[in-house]
Amino acid sequence: MTERSEIAHEQAQIDTLYARLDDLRAETRESLSTVRRSKVGGHHQNRSERDAFATMYEDTLIRYQSAEEGLCFGRIDAADGETIYIGRIGLSAPDRSQLLMDWRAPASEPFYRATAAEPSGLVRRRHVATRARTVTGVEDDVLDLEGLDEDERSRLQGEGALMASLDARRTGRMGDIVATIQSEQDRIIRRDLAGTLVVQGGPGTGKTAVALHRAAYLLYRHRERIAKSGVLLIGPSPVFLRYIERVLPSLGETGAVLLTPGQLMPGVDTALRDAPDTAAVKGDLRMADVVRRMVRSYQRVPTEEQRLGVGPYAVTLRPADVRTARERARRTDDSHNDARTVFVQVLLRSLAEELARAQGLDTPGERLPEFLEDLRASRDVRIAVNLCWLPLTPAGVLDALLSKRHRLAAASRGVLSAAEIDVLHRPKGAPLTVEDVPLLDEIAELIGTDGVPADRGQDPEVEYAEAVVDMTETGTWVSPQQLAQRYRETAAAGEVSDRAAHDREWTFGHLVADEAQELSPMQLRLLFRRVPSKSATLVGDLAQASATDAGRTWHSVLDPHVGDRFGLEELTVSYRTPRSIMGPANALLAARFPALTLPEAVREGDEAPTRRHYGSVQSLVEDMPASIREEAAAVDGGRVAVIVPEGLMELVEHAIAAESAQERSSDVLEDVGFGPTAIDHRIAVLTPYDAKGLEFDSVIVAEPTLIAPVQADPTGDRSTDAGIGALYVALTRSTSRLTILAANPSVLDEHFTETGPEADVTAG
Repeated sequence: MTERSEIAHEQAQIDTLYARLDDLRAETRESLSTVRRSKVGGHHQNRSERDAFATMYEDTLIRYQSAEEGLCFGRIDAADGETIYIGRIGLSAPDRSQLLMDWRAPASEPFYRATAAEPSGLVRRRHVATRARTVTGVEDDVLDLEGLDEDERSRLQGEGALMASLDARRTGRMGDIVATIQSEQDRIIRRDLAGTLVVQGGPGTGKTAVALHRAAYLLYRHRERIAKSGVLLIGPSPVFLRYIERVLPSLGETGAVLLTPGQLMPGVDTALRDAPDTAAVKGDLRMADVVRRMVRSYQRVPTEEQRLGVGPYAVTLRPADVRTARERARRTDDSHNDARTVFVQVLLRSLAEELARAQGLDTPGERLPEFLEDLRASRDVRIAVNLCWLPLTPAGVLDALLSKRHRLAAASRGVLSAAEIDVLHRPKGAPLTVEDVPLLDEIAELIGTDGVPADRGQDPEVEYAEAVVDMTETGTWVSPQQLAQRYRETAAAGEVSDRAAHDREWTFGHLVADEAQELSPMQLRLLFRRVPSKSATLVGDLAQASATDAGRTWHSVLDPHVGDRFGLEELTVSYRTPRSIMGPANALLAARFPALTLPEAVREGDEAPTRRHYGSVQSLVEDMPASIREEAAAVDGGRVAVIVPEGLMELVEHAIAAESAQERSSDVLEDVGFGPTAIDHRIAVLTPYDAKGLEFDSVIVAEPTLIAPVQADPTGDRSTDAGIGALYVALTRSTSRLTILAANPSVLDEHFTETGPEADVTAG
């Protein structure tokens, strides 16, 4: 049989599978429609059952729809003559015979694990390439030559599916490489659910593929244990989540919640990032102590007695009584807002004794409920109690901490230095940043969030009362009567709806974090609070960290959270980035961080990187449209990334917009994207951080010295550690071509010189 006949044979099987998929979709749509049309009685249980069935059919339909592309990608032929087709989901015929085996099923494991040395009972593994519903090629791996007859031996061809996938064009979103997962990756994907697993690997080693396939595998294999709680999948940026958002559904799973670190607090969605020095302080675990002190500062004991009006009578609020109530409340170990209930009860009870004596009674006796009601109705009492133990919101506490220097200094005394306090201080009402999110979560853990949404801020009355606390601490006093005019009861907050994505106290069954080297200690503290079982897969590369530290190890990163109870797997072969690019990029790191393990490229690459020198940054920016057109033509139909330092982004965007405004037919500049949706365009303009985890056919890196500045240390030597990780990320996003545009000397000058003078072009 020829290759054409083999393709025809597989096409018949593919047609059968898609026909069955279409039937199942139709059946599911009909079942969903029937459920939605069904009338149920007023009983809550009946409505819940109907909604449960509707949700089940909706999820099933999503899985069927997502499996459309590449439904079947391979088959395995056993020595006993059995043939099993492998695909994204499992399909059975109406008679329950198996048509397609889900890739995560135990029966599919030999497709990934079998080798010529250990064939696992197989004689052949076939990779089936498809486009839409059409078979475009087949490729066989022989695992047991003795198990094939002469005819089968004569028509073997191909070098393996992996190399073919490496030469494929980038699609702008992550290609699902489930058919090309190698044995070492498959072993990691199928490791046990328990414990924390770290997967360390450089650019192009398949870390993200491992992370996503592991999430799908765990949801499939341990459905009873984690399906109800779900998998929390963390990516570094909105761009990255958009890049991978279709992969899990295409693998048959919809039970994962995808979030960025800026979305981990309900009601907060931010992509703003602090300056590196500020981010470093906010991410330090010492901030947990600062936050704890700040919350405690709202549990105050007055320095002197206060007279409070209760109708025609007056009672005395004594510091000793407040101190007793505070200690009773703290001993409950409840959160601040919950413990406040105990505080108020104890304090009102002591004030009730006072009120009874004011009315000539020895004790409140049976009139205690009446006295308590009178006390609650007193504005003086309500305000005094609030001043002693304020009801809090996370956003209000954080804003007060970071915008009021005296509060920040008091909470940080002996914990942070004066310089660190300076970088934390910011104006009142400043927008929330990604680095604020773990601080908000820490505050919420201490104060409780029942009935208080994170983004609502302080009630006006409570904010005013807090101002009184500040004035009291600085020597100014406002009377309870003045404060009473601003008093208002806290309104009840609405209930949360989608618990898995929006309930801060929801606990997940497993955590998958990509680009985990970017997670600060405070962010890891938050994430392990969401997954208290510590069942986690952390995927990353210490060499690509924005704040590269030669002494940083995964043990030092995880020790505060899981100790030494974690496993470490390393992926050392880069399938994506060619050696022509990876070699000098690795040299850049090795010169400064010799202890880091760097990946070895499996492909040589066809072209050396190109370096272009410009007379000024302005001329570099003006030439950017021409450079983009050149790269787009070189990768005819491929994807191009323009990686630009934050400080140049506005200038580059303006230059591209001005050029594309000129009338040109079919100009590639008409398909340029910026921000989170950049990858939906043929040309994506990104910052180094937003480029993390992505891949493109061609990459242009603009002005590397603004990514990793060349600085002088006290000895006079050039110190270039700052930004090295970000620059390494930018350099290693390409699968084919790399162009470096520079107007000033950079750390790359000593490493990207091997391309020869013909690649060094002077422009501008």
